[in-house]
Amino acid sequence: MTDAAAYSLVAGISVGFAAGYVGSLMVLKRMALVGDALSHVALPGLALGILFNFNPFFGAFAFLFSAAVLTWYIEKTTKLFPESIIGVLFVTALAVGILLTPEVDLLEALFGDITTVSLVDALLAVAISAPIVVVARLVYRRVVLGILSEELARSTGINVALVNFVYLFLVTLVVAVGIKIVGTVLVGALVVVPAAAMKNVSRNLSSYALLSGLTGTVSAGSGILLANYLGLPAGPLVVSVGTAIFAGALLADWIAS
Repeated sequence: MTDAAAYSLVAGISVGFAAGYVGSLMVLKRMALVGDALSHVALPGLALGILFNFNPFFGAFAFLFSAAVLTWYIEKTTKLFPESIIGVLFVTALAVGILLTPEVDLLEALFGDITTVSLVDALLAVAISAPIVVVARLVYRRVVLGILSEELARSTGINVALVNFVYLFLVTLVVAVGIKIVGTVLVGALVVVPAAAMKNVSRNLSSYALLSGLTGTVSAGSGILLANYLGLPAGPLVVSVGTAIFAGALLADWIAS
């Protein structure tokens, strides 16, 4: 295994767990498609990083964070739902990103490239993923209570708007760090598929979040190892492993019922 492959494995395992953990909240909030669409908002930021020769992660995060703040504010001040807002931002950002991204770098931006993962990328992924999980655990039950009843959540002293903003911020972070591994097209699947796979086989919220994170780890790690062995792009293989786990979980649920 090359150094780049080893670095990508470390990054993939850490990001996979964080993505699955945060993704469990996205599935509970019925915002799975929002997570997928949000990932495409990063493309213009990646393009600027490539064009002006700075770390594309920072460009991607800047655009994702801006989109999260804008979505949060518009949702808070209008009657629009998050999926509608993200839908508009998604198509706009995708169009602008494709226009800005040099053709030679477009494929990597869309589907990731594990051969370009450096030690700095791996360390950055671990350093960001760990706090994401910690903060997600701290706000998890508050987010869930807000899903069940915003009025009840407010009556217990929870600032629902702030908690939702923190949750969206975590999503933007995990999407930004995951792009290097699976690209802007597929990083949404890394967030959504593990959580969807574990939805029907988990007994409570704690096990659901943990199993979703572990499934994300297995998906990312196995996909990257397969990519290194087969010489194929990692992104599609990571998603394929996750989908296989999803299918297996569905089958197990059907047999159990």
